[in-house]
Amino acid sequence: MNLFDILGPIMVGPSSSHTAGAVRIGGMARALLGCQPDRAELLLHGSFASTGAGHGTYQALIAGLLGLAPDDPDVPHSYELAERAGMRFSFANVNLRDVHPNSVLIRMETADGRKMEIGASSPGGGRIEVFQVDGLRTAFSGELPTLLVRNNDQPGCVSRVTGALANGQINVASLQLSRGGRGGSAVMVIECDEEIPWSTVEEIRALPGILQVTRYSLEEAK
Repeated sequence: MNLFDILGPIMVGPSSSHTAGAVRIGGMARALLGCQPDRAELLLHGSFASTGAGHGTYQALIAGLLGLAPDDPDVPHSYELAERAGMRFSFANVNLRDVHPNSVLIRMETADGRKMEIGASSPGGGRIEVFQVDGLRTAFSGELPTLLVRNNDQPGCVSRVTGALANGQINVASLQLSRGGRGGSAVMVIECDEEIPWSTVEEIRALPGILQVTRYSLEEAK
């Protein structure tokens, strides 16, 4: 246990898991989408659904989608800010089954029709874990620079992607693989020790069998 576990994050209260973590989940969703969504549907699970209203979870999630930080004094006013920014949103409850009680599934769409869905949990202390991206299982926290690589499930894809990272002198901290079925669509979640430059991202996008590359940068998420 460290000091952060005891004191929690610097934030607008009242709860590190229901408020600060919710802001971070919204911010992660925005970062993975690459911009502020034009519309968002937020499906709340467990205690996010049952006690979120009293803990400011709804406003916190929208604040994150708008790019606010957990300690921003405007977090409680996120609905008004979203209206000014032209971002439409709705909430509903859902049973996501085998996930942490503080969880949400966010379905987003940009003005040009690009869509993304992420599921994430807030286990406490302001920390988060993304457990799903576009229907495929993941497990990453946003505490390291991260690549999400969607690819055809075929031989050589993993080695080509990690080879491109090695060429850029980028060290892989963790690598997770998931697939929808043999020979179908798969996803790699690659956490790295260094920021991943756009030149490396473009190199990976050009590789055979790669369908989509999403980059999460700590520097750009600040």
